[in-house]
Amino acid sequence: MRQVAETTPAAVDETAYAKINLALHVRRRRNDGYHDIETIFAFAEDGDHLSIAAGAPRLELSGPFAPALEIEKPGDNLVMRAATALARTLGKTEFPALRLDKRLPVAAGIGGGSADAAAAIRLLCRHLAGDLDDPAVMALARDLGADVPACLASVTARGDIRGDRLTAMAAESLSGMPLLLVNPGLPLPTGPVFRAWDGRDRGPLAGDDPLSAALAGRNDLEAPARTLCPALGEMLDLLDRQPGAVLVRMSGSGATCFVLFDSTAQRDAADAAVAAAHPNWWRLASRLR
Repeated sequence: MRQVAETTPAAVDETAYAKINLALHVRRRRNDGYHDIETIFAFAEDGDHLSIAAGAPRLELSGPFAPALEIEKPGDNLVMRAATALARTLGKTEFPALRLDKRLPVAAGIGGGSADAAAAIRLLCRHLAGDLDDPAVMALARDLGADVPACLASVTARGDIRGDRLTAMAAESLSGMPLLLVNPGLPLPTGPVFRAWDGRDRGPLAGDDPLSAALAGRNDLEAPARTLCPALGEMLDLLDRQPGAVLVRMSGSGATCFVLFDSTAQRDAADAAVAAAHPNWWRLASRLR
């Protein structure tokens, strides 16, 4: 699956686009600890921001959600793991220092570390003469996490198996669609949500058009996520009441939820309504890529 093309090879920054699961069907638990899923990935125009910094290989952190990453051990950060692994794969002894402006909440179901790792791979491939279509680079992405291959491309796609077997989907019905992301400010790690899934296969994801398939689909992780984070129910109910909402759903394993709208005016009105009702909730008004 061809990756995002860059028009400025010497660019020193990259957006880690927020990932949205328009639908997420969990089919079964696997013996390796993962789950077989069927999902539709889409991406916002906005996200975290990664750039080249001066000095020896390291990661500088800034932005409103940097404190959540500053407590990590250096070896646990996906950006540094991606950079180190890519340099080794390309036969390089070092890589530039990186700066991450962390604008998206952590453990929020919208890509987070996976999107940041994918942005690091895209950015460093330009600077280290790597090829995003190299099978070794894609294998590296899969090793970093199930969502990293989808985030590497950052285009609308269907994901099967662990979500890393990707099939491109026509995005004409989605591109530019107004999008509102909302998070109650509560981290919701993926592991506990998957473990709380009831194990029931509710059927496959069908359809070739991503919006039609999403509207006919569901997120099987929403019910277990609601039990672990009751604020999700209140948030989804509020979003469902917003005029012009086309699709309201939790993304990934939560706790971020999204709304797609027909018009920017409807999205902005909903953004204002959510801000008035819950000023402490995190919000991002964007559009689908």
